[in-house]
Amino acid sequence: ERKILDDPVMESNTKGTISFATSGEDSRTTQMFINLVDNENLDDMKFSPFGKLVDGGMDVVNQIYSGYGEGAPSGKGPEQGRIQNEGNRYLKREFPKLSYITSVKRLLNDGNGEL
Repeated sequence: ERKILDDPVMESNTKGTISFATSGEDSRTTQMFINLVDNENLDDMKFSPFGKLVDGGMDVVNQIYSGYGEGAPSGKGPEQGRIQNEGNRYLKREFPKLSYITSVKRLLNDGNGEL
């Protein structure tokens, strides 16, 4: 599995920002997360936000089913290894209430950081 090199942290992990998950230096893959609250503590751990939700995006995120909590082993959510090995078959069988993000739009900024 190819890894994505770290980017410098240019913005803080505030509510609504999107970052890649990481487990150490230059260890990012395709797993991403949305900060549901301000998580500035992640900045020093090199979680580098690369996007943010706009125009009611948090309203949509707040509708995502959260009853499973964190992923295993710390919560009742899916196990990463099983997702990689078994895919959606595992998720649909074991987590029938799981929400899925089926599309996103990328908005470009004007070069000054404004959308």
